Amino acid sequence: MPEMRLVRYVLIFLVLCLGVVWSLASVKPTKAQQSSKAYPNAEFLCTGDWLRENMQDKGLVVVDVRDDKHFDNTLIPGAIRLPWSDFRRTDRALGISDEFVGLDRAQEILGKHGITRASTVVLYDSIARDGGATASYMFWVLDLLGHEDKMILEQGIDGWKQAGGELVRKPDTLGSVLYQVPTRDARLSLEVNGDFVYPRLGDRYYQILDVRSPGEYSGELANTDLNGTPLKRGHIPTAVNIAYTQNWIDQESKKIKPYADLQELYRGLDPDKAVIPYCHSARRGSFTYFILRLMGFSDVRLYSRSWNEWGQPDLFFPVESTQRILKGSELPQSSESAQPARVRGSEQKSSDQPEESSEAGGYVSCGG
Repeated sequence: MPEMRLVRYVLIFLVLCLGVVWSLASVKPTKAQQSSKAYPNAEFLCTGDWLRENMQDKGLVVVDVRDDKHFDNTLIPGAIRLPWSDFRRTDRALGISDEFVGLDRAQEILGKHGITRASTVVLYDSIARDGGATASYMFWVLDLLGHEDKMILEQGIDGWKQAGGELVRKPDTLGSVLYQVPTRDARLSLEVNGDFVYPRLGDRYYQILDVRSPGEYSGELANTDLNGTPLKRGHIPTAVNIAYTQNWIDQESKKIKPYADLQELYRGLDPDKAVIPYCHSARRGSFTYFILRLMGFSDVRLYSRSWNEWGQPDLFFPVESTQRILKGSELPQSSESAQPARVRGSEQKSSDQPEESSEAGGYVSCGG
């Protein structure tokens, strides 16, 4: 009898174990669990496989953000067309180049295309169109508007094709809706301009990232304005240079580096302080903005006019050519909250001056 009781207990134990194993195997993995990259904000990035499995989810809106000149007449089934550049304006008469259209206009554009506050928005471009570095601009716009559910499809339409996804030639259309942001939800501090950056150059709370090429950063290569006139050469004083292209594993696949590699890339950057990325027109800067948000940085602010403003010869913003190096040795960990845009700011300013690199140089005020 004791032997029979023991056998019964063993069988019950085995059945329970099998039940646990079956339950774990049947649980649908989250986006974060699908990736060994283990980003703190992994919900901001999805794969082609994940999208195929979730295409029928209620409220999911897939957005092809490619401009007409980069559009090859193929789309992910069910995707709408909304070029990322619709959120920028250029006016030669006013000397405006690639400037953000503003919150009111952005809401009109989203509503016109059928996107609601409750939509889960999946943004995609293509490897040829910089592997996320245009979808990231619309990601920033949605972040600015306090839109919670948004993500970028890694490798864009190419990632979809690699996952075995089919293509169509006709975009989907959604009925117009009212997209209206409650005042309390707008995150206005996520956009900064030169007048914000300039008085904070000596403030240790603000870390400035130049994401252009090393040649642009050093001043060897000149950016130009709307009319082709060269802008000032160099970079914003105190800015360190981490080119946006370094966020990819390689230039061919344009897959985003695993979290550990990104930590190494941004070694010395403090996730508990503000980071201000910029480039020439904020397109490349928006990609670094996205990467830092993916890494769990909570206070990231895009300089939306970037060098198009700072480098204007008739504006007296200072520039330098001195190379700056991140001094810290610590790997950046995700912020305590890792929540979207918990902006801390001006009340934490310090009077300390930023550290200089060992190279000769400094900055001068250039204008006129």
